[in-house]
Amino acid sequence: MDVGFLTTGLLTGLREGVEAALIVSIILAYLAKTGNARHFGKIWIGTAAAVALSAGVGLILFVTIGGLKEPAEQIFEGTAMILAAAVVTWMLFWMRRTAANVKGELHASVDRRLVEGSVWGLAFLAFTAVIREGIETALFLMAQAQAATQADGNALATLLGAVIGLLIAVVIGFGFYRGARVINLRTFFQWTGVALVFIAAGLLSHGIHEFIEAGIIGVGTATAFDISAVLAHDGGIGQWLRALFGYSSSPEWVTFISWLVYIVGVLVLYLRPMKPQPAATRVEHKVAGA
Repeated sequence: MDVGFLTTGLLTGLREGVEAALIVSIILAYLAKTGNARHFGKIWIGTAAAVALSAGVGLILFVTIGGLKEPAEQIFEGTAMILAAAVVTWMLFWMRRTAANVKGELHASVDRRLVEGSVWGLAFLAFTAVIREGIETALFLMAQAQAATQADGNALATLLGAVIGLLIAVVIGFGFYRGARVINLRTFFQWTGVALVFIAAGLLSHGIHEFIEAGIIGVGTATAFDISAVLAHDGGIGQWLRALFGYSSSPEWVTFISWLVYIVGVLVLYLRPMKPQPAATRVEHKVAGA
């Protein structure tokens, strides 16, 4: 079993899974608190539909890429990896900006659907809340699985790690619903976010490397350095670092510079202190027993 790719899958499944699990648990807890627990089934229907669609999208993407011929396969893989890196970067900053208000926004959305009598709108609310995380996860895992295949690793290790991470996320979500503060969520999201920055940087460099092999990028393709004698990327710790962070012992200049610029730039922006935001105000509705 490839521990490196297992770890990347676990981190992705855990981070994305916790976000989705927290959203669902917030909705369920609010329904229970307002005497509307009878609508739980609709939330589970919306959640299950989002999970099924996300899994289907991921499977279609993976099968489609595997059926392409060179250089179309390299171009598709490179595009998918860079797109995955872009999506996860957007997700990190979106979550950083909205985490403080997401609970109130979800409560307001539930209120509107209960007051309007659109109880099946609750299923759609759960679906839309989970599908964003699900599609992001499917795209990210598909790119990681392709990276594993290219590095002579086991793509199934990535998927297994993701399943383990998602199961842990479900446990955390249940703990949140029951009111148990299992972990410090602010610390959890911050440090898993940092880990995902490095993983996304690896996908970015892998994607650029694919474009070089496809002949699309012809500038900066010379080898920047070669430290294979010290830490080769095709065995031992180097292979683990390659799986986890996209490490290469002999990178091209363009891939190395892109990786470095991404790491430094995104980490500086992601870890900078946030300005306090004014508390959002909303109209309270009487929804108990609606």
